[in-house]
Amino acid sequence: MKKSEMKSEEIARLAGVSRSTVSRVINNYANVPPETRAKVMKVIQDHNYYPNVSAQVLAGKRARTLGLFLIEPGGVSSDILTNMLIVSVIENASSHGYYVLTHIIRDTADTDTIRSVREIFFQGRIDGGIFIGAADREPLIDDLIREGFMVGVMDQEQPIPCQPNRIAAIFNNTSGMKQAAAYLAELGHTRIGVINGDMNRLSGRTKYEGYMQAMETEGLKVNPAWVLGGSFHENSGCNAVKKLLHCEKHDLPTAIIAANDSVAFGAIRALKEHGLRVPDDMSIIGFDDHPLSARHHPALTTLQVDFSEMLGQLTSKLIARIEHPDEAIHDITAEYTLIVRESCRRI
Repeated sequence: MKKSEMKSEEIARLAGVSRSTVSRVINNYANVPPETRAKVMKVIQDHNYYPNVSAQVLAGKRARTLGLFLIEPGGVSSDILTNMLIVSVIENASSHGYYVLTHIIRDTADTDTIRSVREIFFQGRIDGGIFIGAADREPLIDDLIREGFMVGVMDQEQPIPCQPNRIAAIFNNTSGMKQAAAYLAELGHTRIGVINGDMNRLSGRTKYEGYMQAMETEGLKVNPAWVLGGSFHENSGCNAVKKLLHCEKHDLPTAIIAANDSVAFGAIRALKEHGLRVPDDMSIIGFDDHPLSARHHPALTTLQVDFSEMLGQLTSKLIARIEHPDEAIHDITAEYTLIVRESCRRI
């Protein structure tokens, strides 16, 4: 049935009540007699009436909608992990009775893009926003938080002093790197390289810092030639290893820790193209436990983190902050667990 164009005044007239009574029924106030509530609800159902959301927002009511903003210049439809993150937010928001408005931000420096995202917040179309893929410091996000909007950010630190309308979810990358280096050292590896992630992202920086700390903890020397630049995409892992093989034909690491599993996939591809086998000629460890890692050839040893749990917590905490602004909400730190498969060998 088509949505009725009638207004709340007409509902009130047909039900024989005041407009304020209709409003109290719609908003589920307790101070409405059951027989009056039933009479108003029958008229609403008979005429397929729904209150105008814009009017509710103007009246100061919540839209019960979150914005989900994925900052990614490339394609996302074919990436299993990215889609899992999106679904995790939608599922958790739905369990709280919230809708999710999604948007992909290709360039955070683009003026029109920034304007359109800000409009979504200022028009009251969403009650708060979740950002995935942001740089360590992102002016768009910082401005929204300063202006009082509720924001949850994956992979950003909480600044000092703490901003109560920012909920941060971070990864314990130092612990993950220490687990990776300790495992490789236990297998006899002393020549360990790393493929860094995007250094503009918090995880890119903290994984590199964690690698340096882990090598010091194990008493191992860092060879600058084995500290390879990259991003968090597969091609960056492939390109980094190709460059390494071109420059260091005889002095290669026996193991490499990749910034994430996609980067590890690219590294393994480059090694295979050069006739080198994993793990026989070089061991590889990834991060994140991508859904394809267990089925990769060889199956990838990695540091597992529960993305679904992390995004679920971030969504729930953002909704809690929206509904209870004065309630204490703690930030989130996700821990890693080493998953041993087939891509590393003892030497």
